[in-house]
Amino acid sequence: MLTRLDLHYFKCFELLRLPLGHLTLLSGANASGKSSVLQALVLLHQTMREHEWSTRLMLNGEAIKLGTVSDVVDKVHGRKGLSIGVIDHNKTYSWSFSGERSELSMAVDYVMVDQDRIDQPERLRHLLLPELITSLANRLKNLTYVTAERIGPREVYALEDRQIASVVGPAGEHVVSVLHWGRDEPVLDGLVIQDVINKRLHQVEARMRMFFPGCGLEVQQVPRVNAVTLGLRTSDATDFHRPIHVGFGLTQVLPIVIAALSATEEDILLIENPEVHLHPAGQVFMGQFLAEIASVGIQVIVETHSDHVLNGIRRFVKSGQIQPEQVALHFFRSSSSIDIAQVVSPQIDARGNINSWPDGFFDQFDKDMNYFAGWD
Repeated sequence: MLTRLDLHYFKCFELLRLPLGHLTLLSGANASGKSSVLQALVLLHQTMREHEWSTRLMLNGEAIKLGTVSDVVDKVHGRKGLSIGVIDHNKTYSWSFSGERSELSMAVDYVMVDQDRIDQPERLRHLLLPELITSLANRLKNLTYVTAERIGPREVYALEDRQIASVVGPAGEHVVSVLHWGRDEPVLDGLVIQDVINKRLHQVEARMRMFFPGCGLEVQQVPRVNAVTLGLRTSDATDFHRPIHVGFGLTQVLPIVIAALSATEEDILLIENPEVHLHPAGQVFMGQFLAEIASVGIQVIVETHSDHVLNGIRRFVKSGQIQPEQVALHFFRSSSSIDIAQVVSPQIDARGNINSWPDGFFDQFDKDMNYFAGWD
C-alpha cells in the first residue's frame, strides 16, 4: 500500500509530504491543490501504461492532459524541474524530471529506490530499471482514475477490447465494456452481498439497488456492431429504459461501483467528486461504500466537497468495520498565505469523532445557521 506521496515543485506545491491511508479523503477550497495530488499519481500511471519503455514523463495522454512543463512546475519556486515520490510497503521511490518550459513531456533526471540512485537512466521500463520492476509499477500502471467529468447517459456504448477496457476510464467511457466482459467474474469476498450470486453483473446490480432501490441493469451487445446497450430500470415492475430516462445519478455512480467491484486487493482507486448528482442520503451511502472498499484492502484516494461523504465515512468507522488509523483526512488551503499550513490533517477516532475542524473544513452549514440565528 502507498503510505506517502511526496511532491516537490509540482504545480502549487513547493514541498508536500502527504500521508496516505487505506482510505484517504482530500477536501478543501477550489484551486487549493487537491486535484494536483491525484494528477501526480495519474502522470506516473499514464506514462507506465501508454509508454512502457519511456525515459520521459508524459504530460498528455489518454488519462490526463496537463499541457506543457510550464503548466506543471511550481511557478513561484520551481524552474524547469519537479519530483514525485512515493513510499510503498516501507520502500521509497522517487523520480526527478526536467524539461524546457514549452515541452509536452519531461526527461527523467534520476530514479531513486531507497538509497540507490540512477542518474540520467538510458533505459527504463515503467519508469524503473527493467531488473527492478516491483508490484508498485503494476499497481500504478493498472490504477483506476475516475474524474468528476463522467459521461452521462448514452444511447449506445462502444464495445472495446479487454486490453483497452481493462478499467472504466477517467470519464467512465469504458464502464459498460468492463461490465460486459467481466459480467461473470467474481468480486472480492469481502465485498460480496450475501444471497446474491457472486458474479460481477449481479453484484453491481445489487450495489446499485442500495443507492437506487429497485434498480435493474441489462447489458446487451448489438449484433454485428462493436457496441453494447445499457438498459436501466428503477422498479421490478417496469421494463428496462434507455439511460436518458432514469436520470444522471445512476450513470454517475455506475463507474465507481463497477471500478470497485472489478478491483483486487491492493489495487488503487482515485475518485474525484463521487457525490456528483447524488441526493444527500446517497452521498452518505457513497462515503460508507468507499470506506467498505478500503476495508477489504483496495486503496482509495477520494477528492470531495461533500460533508455527507465525510459523514458516511465517519459512520463506517464508528461501526468498527474500518479502523480509524486506516483513514487519512486532509484539508487543503490556498497557498497564497505563508502564515498558515497548506495542508491540515484532522484525525478521526474510533467513534467517528474528528479532533479538529479548521476554518473552511466542512463548516459552511454551521456558518450559515449562525448567520440566520444572528450570531454572525
